[in-house]
Amino acid sequence: MPPSIHLDNLTLGYERHPAVHHLTLVLAPGSLVGVVGPNGSGKSTLLKALAGQLSPMQGQIQGLAGRRVAYLPQQAEVDRSFPIRVGDLVAMGLWHEIGALGGLTATQRERCRNALQSVGMDDFAHRTLDSLSGGQFQRALFARLLLQDADLILLDEPFAAVDTRTTEDLLSILARWHRAGKTVLVVLHDLAQVMAHCPDALLLARSAVAFGRTSDVLTPANLQQARRMTEAWDETAEVCPQTGGATAFAAQRHTPAARPRLELP
Repeated sequence: MPPSIHLDNLTLGYERHPAVHHLTLVLAPGSLVGVVGPNGSGKSTLLKALAGQLSPMQGQIQGLAGRRVAYLPQQAEVDRSFPIRVGDLVAMGLWHEIGALGGLTATQRERCRNALQSVGMDDFAHRTLDSLSGGQFQRALFARLLLQDADLILLDEPFAAVDTRTTEDLLSILARWHRAGKTVLVVLHDLAQVMAHCPDALLLARSAVAFGRTSDVLTPANLQQARRMTEAWDETAEVCPQTGGATAFAAQRHTPAARPRLELP
């Protein structure tokens, strides 16, 4: 079983502006965690750091060394105009096996077909990406994730602008990963989905409001606190306090913004 993932006084940001402040928590192996919070609360930033795309400004992440990580960003960050077929996109999930120049064996091609079948895309292998609907494209991306066979899976709003049937089918894949003991973090805005499908939840508002069992995290009091805590960047405001950690960073300034709406289902 892979080790737990430890976030120790983790601060993340862009161009010296902190987006996530002093986050300390432990993700147990096999967790299925719904990451929720108002817009601008640092959810996507946290996933980018766990995916290795963003270095900490302060603190550290432990437990990722040597692990295979699968990261699915928001659809808006994926270029669908790239001229490849669905089958080629899905086969990229085997990159860790074939490398940049390797071809697919008969067994690997069969695995690609099975992955497409698992997401209801059996007949789409020769279609180009720009011919797919939003739901079909997301299904193809999940097929690629299946082939990556990572033990840490990071999903950033995977059901945004996706039809209900596709959402239900892909939620069943999340449940399959959870049963297989994989660690899954999924950013969701639909709190009803989090309550129904995620045993654990992390409520962010640039820092952790609550983390643990979903029923204990998504309480009216915690959601109200998240609205109060969400902050915007402002270089003229009070300096962000620092609370230890191995790596210091330049003093950052911030001030409360308008309170985004975040409600219980």
